[in-house]
Amino acid sequence: MPEQNLVDAAHEIEESIKIGLLKKHMTQIELSQLIDEGTSQINRAIKGDMSPKSLAIRKKIYKIIE
Repeated sequence: MPEQNLVDAAHEIEESIKIGLLKKHMTQIELSQLIDEGTSQINRAIKGDMSPKSLAIRKKIYKIIE
């Protein structure tokens, strides 16, 4: 059950960021250039990776899409 909770949380993170990008008419590449991070790192953060780097990237992303 805890594993499913992690999967669900990662899916919610991905969904909310992708919706935010769509509303801003922005691609992941444009986002990566705007926050000066690599596209691979952006993708990992969007997919719900829980590393400190991904958490920091998501904070930057949320500032832009909200």
